[in-house]
Amino acid sequence: MDILLSILAPVVLVAFGYSVGTTKVVQEGNEALVERFGKYRKKLEPGLNFNIIPFIDKIAVEESSREQILDIEPQQAITKDNVQVEVDAIVYWQVLDMYKAFYAVDNVHEAIENLVMTTLRSTIGQMELDETYASRDRINQNLLQQLDDASADWGVKVMRVEVQEIKPPQTIIDALEKERAAKSEKQAKILQAQGTVESIQMISKALEEESNTQKVLQFLIAQRYVEANEKLGESSNSKVVFMDPKALSEAMTDLLQTESVGQSN
Repeated sequence: MDILLSILAPVVLVAFGYSVGTTKVVQEGNEALVERFGKYRKKLEPGLNFNIIPFIDKIAVEESSREQILDIEPQQAITKDNVQVEVDAIVYWQVLDMYKAFYAVDNVHEAIENLVMTTLRSTIGQMELDETYASRDRINQNLLQQLDDASADWGVKVMRVEVQEIKPPQTIIDALEKERAAKSEKQAKILQAQGTVESIQMISKALEEESNTQKVLQFLIAQRYVEANEKLGESSNSKVVFMDPKALSEAMTDLLQTESVGQSN
């Protein structure tokens, strides 16, 4: 009995070791490729896989079949109007055919990264700087289409592309800020002028509808007087000289009465 056990024990150990060596556990969301003597043999799915012969078969690659993220570092690109910008992007991609992804291209990760950088520079080079700001969605769609077409033979699928930032040189940023400030100032002046025109139109209408124009003018004089004092008070280095609004109103009334008498004569 002891002799039998001494014979069977090594056999059992060898058999157990062999069975362990012929299995491979592939993690969920991954796939693996097996080569035999350097030649592709089969693909392993997630879970426990058998019939992997030690020293003859080897796992050539185990890669995720889930959606992956590729963060492209900021790259230099030149726009159509010769402005150098710094642009970066994020690419979402997925391996659809593990065989092609491993055998059709040397390094699929580097290949996608290089393709993204080349396509990104080419796309930016076809647009002027102003277009790049206003057409971010169009840039993303254009990149997605070109990348998807170019990588079709690699067994991967580019799901989406997101351009994160398009940054011109600081001198261009400063110039754009000045331009925006000038436009804002111009718009403010236009609005102020429009307000003045509307105010004049309202005053003219009030004078036409009001029989006692003296009261209207007295009100307007008092209003302008208050506004003028407020503006003078806001200035830190101005000297404010207060005038009697009653005297101004009486002077204007006398002037209107004199003008009215002159017109009646």
